[in-house]
Amino acid sequence: MFRGFSSVSIDAKGRMAIPARFREQLTQRGTNQLVVTLNPWDKCLWLYPLPEWQAVDAKLQQLSDFDKQSRRTKQVIRGYANDCVCDGQGRVLLPQELRDFAGIDKRAVVLGQGNKFEIWEEGLWAAQRDEWLQGVGAEDAPASPILGSLSL
Repeated sequence: MFRGFSSVSIDAKGRMAIPARFREQLTQRGTNQLVVTLNPWDKCLWLYPLPEWQAVDAKLQQLSDFDKQSRRTKQVIRGYANDCVCDGQGRVLLPQELRDFAGIDKRAVVLGQGNKFEIWEEGLWAAQRDEWLQGVGAEDAPASPILGSLSL
């Protein structure tokens, strides 16, 4: 279970060092294979250990292509998914297109989110976090019935 918050640097090649406590958990799980994709609802990236990604992909497979929102969700999450490997120094290469989408350049934050990590551009995360904290409990738009029960 990944949880917690860390600030990280992105090097000139687009590599991000996975925080040590998260690397330890990956080692315990016996995997250095990861999948990074964009988050279709927020301007950030999702980074999954490969076994977790396979479970998510199986859930996506169950969504109907005849439901427009489900189809778009699958297209975005799967279409931008990239395999990556945690190298010997604990770094992963974040593809340029995904970094551009999330506005990630030199600094990012990594948030443990249970089965995955979220990767945010540092300033964007601070602004989004503050906005969310101000609006806690004020959500007025219900999720679609199909996606309301989906847990990625």
